Amino acid sequence: MPFLNLQTTQAQTDKPKWFGLTGPISEDFPEEPDLVLTRKLTETLKAFNIYDTQLELQRREKALKRLESLYKEWLTEMCVRMNVPEIVTDNVGGKIFPLGSYHLGIHLKGSDIDVLCVGPGFLERTDFFTSFFEKLKAQEEVKDIRVVEAFVPVIKLTYDGIEVTDLKRSVPENINLLHDDVAKDMALSCVRSLDGYRAAEEILQHVPNTPTFRLTLGAIKLWAKQRNIYSSMLGFLGGISWAVLVARICQVYPNATTSTMVFKFFKVYSMKWPIPIRLRIDRCHLMPIITPVFPQQNTSVTVSASTFTILQQEIRRGHAISEEIQQKQANWSKLLEKPDFCDKYQYVLSFLKLCRHGETWPS
Repeated sequence: MPFLNLQTTQAQTDKPKWFGLTGPISEDFPEEPDLVLTRKLTETLKAFNIYDTQLELQRREKALKRLESLYKEWLTEMCVRMNVPEIVTDNVGGKIFPLGSYHLGIHLKGSDIDVLCVGPGFLERTDFFTSFFEKLKAQEEVKDIRVVEAFVPVIKLTYDGIEVTDLKRSVPENINLLHDDVAKDMALSCVRSLDGYRAAEEILQHVPNTPTFRLTLGAIKLWAKQRNIYSSMLGFLGGISWAVLVARICQVYPNATTSTMVFKFFKVYSMKWPIPIRLRIDRCHLMPIITPVFPQQNTSVTVSASTFTILQQEIRRGHAISEEIQQKQANWSKLLEKPDFCDKYQYVLSFLKLCRHGETWPS
């Protein structure tokens, strides 16, 4: 869907700079009422206590540094075991890159951290999921560690009480991960490992005002979680989808303040969604939201007809309430109210999973 493609084409480089495929809808700067609404929104978000304290942020940073140190130790140990030349061992490197919301700078309280492990290409992915897994498992701070065979195989664990997800081995450290050529001759599993980092970095490079983008995305993420529509696993939208949607609004209203961004978000997406793009003969995607990196992928493939209807209803509700807020007939808290699940649905299914003592269900 062209409207949700964030990249600027080469043919546009001689034109006045803008951040997407099309120019801005409006370049108006905020007026005092807009700034007042943004301050009230900021206060509302703080009242929901959604952000980590400085101490919690320091704990997360410490955990990431320790994981990176363990990863570098493991790389050196593997070089010695494989008897590679000493100069290779001394320069094997190794780096961990945060992905997703943490990379975008809008990490909410209690969320896990997705990371990408980048190392030399001569190591096999199987080594990562066996040898490195065992090294992590031996650490006193590591709990609940497991390998998850998903669309992209990952290691999940809790380090010092902080949940870490999507720990992957990928490509040599000296490669420019943002260059499209890096993905052309790479195994599909490695390409998938890189997607999270590349997409987040491209999004940050294609929004005109990063602080405004982050605050807007934080508000939309809280709204989506409050309204129970933040989950790609359940057929709604995940973090990358919401980030692309917000980034596009930031592109076409480059000078607007956060409150205006939220209003425009609901106004634009409450309109009829573009005709679905048929990517395969046997499948029609209902809500195409495309990543801004090669190979471009639809981030909303799990959206079904029923969840699409719910998403539309919630966005329209958001649009109606945002208009009330602009007219001073409602406040931001109304937008962020949780629905009464039992009142909304007459019938529900409840599933109970049981396992033996000491065993865990895979995520």
